[in-house]
Amino acid sequence: MSTAGSDVDDAIRTLLLLMPRMVGRAKRLRVPEELHSLALAPRHLSLLAYLLFDGESSVNELAQRLEVAPTTVSLMVGELSRKGVLERREDPADRRRKLVSITAERRPAIDGWLGRSAAAWRVALGPLTAAERRTFVETLTAYERHLGGGDPA
Repeated sequence: MSTAGSDVDDAIRTLLLLMPRMVGRAKRLRVPEELHSLALAPRHLSLLAYLLFDGESSVNELAQRLEVAPTTVSLMVGELSRKGVLERREDPADRRRKLVSITAERRPAIDGWLGRSAAAWRVALGPLTAAERRTFVETLTAYERHLGGGDPA
């Protein structure tokens, strides 16, 4: 086996041991007590993360980012609005458009919960160059795609 091949195998071995530990630690991040009763699913976390870090957005913008249909996002927004997590308001620049945001009441709990993960990523990614961060993110994206049955090429 070539050195390059064994380097890849060494990295794979390390990652196969590391990934379950990372997932286990991520799962142990406690949902804040005030959010516990809301029965948030993984699909909600991605939506909340976009709103937390990027600010208010329209349903169509969120659908594009989440790579799902606008009707799917609209249903999630409706569900989370009824639970007091999200609110919709008219866009002052275009009254036909509605903007979605996290309610002021729920923002601190969501920020504390998702912010811990973001802080860990900031520490891990901070020392890397922009190109290295891009490579890292592209690598994780490719891994996720191929793990889910995407094109292995």
